[in-house]
Amino acid sequence: MPGFWSGKKILVTGAYGFVGQHLLLALGNRGVTKSQLVLPRSSDCDLRQFPNCQRAVHGVDVVIHLAVNVGGIGKNQAQPGALLYDNLVMGTQLMEAARTAGVSKFVGIGSVCEYPKFTPVPFRESDLWNGYPEETNAPYGLAKKMMLVQGQAYRQQYQFNAIHLLMVNLYGPGDNFDLHTSHVIPAIIRKMVEAKAGNASDVTMWGTGSASREFLFVKDAVEGILLATERYDGGEPVNMGNGREISIRKLADLIAQLVGYRGKLIWDATKPDGQPRRCLDVSLAKKYFGFVATTDFEDGLQQTIAWYLENRQP
Repeated sequence: MPGFWSGKKILVTGAYGFVGQHLLLALGNRGVTKSQLVLPRSSDCDLRQFPNCQRAVHGVDVVIHLAVNVGGIGKNQAQPGALLYDNLVMGTQLMEAARTAGVSKFVGIGSVCEYPKFTPVPFRESDLWNGYPEETNAPYGLAKKMMLVQGQAYRQQYQFNAIHLLMVNLYGPGDNFDLHTSHVIPAIIRKMVEAKAGNASDVTMWGTGSASREFLFVKDAVEGILLATERYDGGEPVNMGNGREISIRKLADLIAQLVGYRGKLIWDATKPDGQPRRCLDVSLAKKYFGFVATTDFEDGLQQTIAWYLENRQP
């Protein structure tokens, strides 16, 4: 729907991050020009400060809120307070600023971490409130969940058009490969690449490997975000994924194979696995705005590995 974007001013928070860079390319492919975009950097526009949010939304028609403080299990254990505060305050203040400024649409990017720990698989949006999130990422998940509550409350009282997309773990070129803060796929890729380069006989992996996860290639995620922005105006949260899960153990074996590492994988069961299983029912995304993930998982991993090999620091 290229006509949707014509003449609109679009604020993209987190535009220079992992997802944001891919989103900007996709917007360009839809005919969006640089003059239509408002792209604040965190270094000069801290969204935890309300006046900055007000300046960012001035004259804007659509907000796509990608800015986030996020990480894997390790970061969630080390920084639960920062993850709660930063994400809660950014989302709350930006949506309030957007509402008072007359923004016509607010696209909030939520997380699979909002779901209860023992949600039946596949996760359905109707199960979102049937329990407390998995403890290791509950502060982050609850901060994201409040953006959904705020959007629904604003829709009821102010007729504000806020939508909420529940993302599974994303991966792809340009991801964060810092072992202290990264998610599982970039962390495993880096470990395998370094083990191969150093001729290591074994690699220690986090947890038991029994937990399962679902992953969505970043370019598919971006297409889903844009389709939802163009076509979806409902208050119901919508899952964004590919509907397939893989155990962390099988994931590690697959990445080792793609990297060419043939050493032993040692699983450190003293580290937490996190939520036991994660796999989404993605039927509403297809029904409401026609989104279906198209990237083959192994092909997506190969693209991610190739990017890391080309861009990693010695």
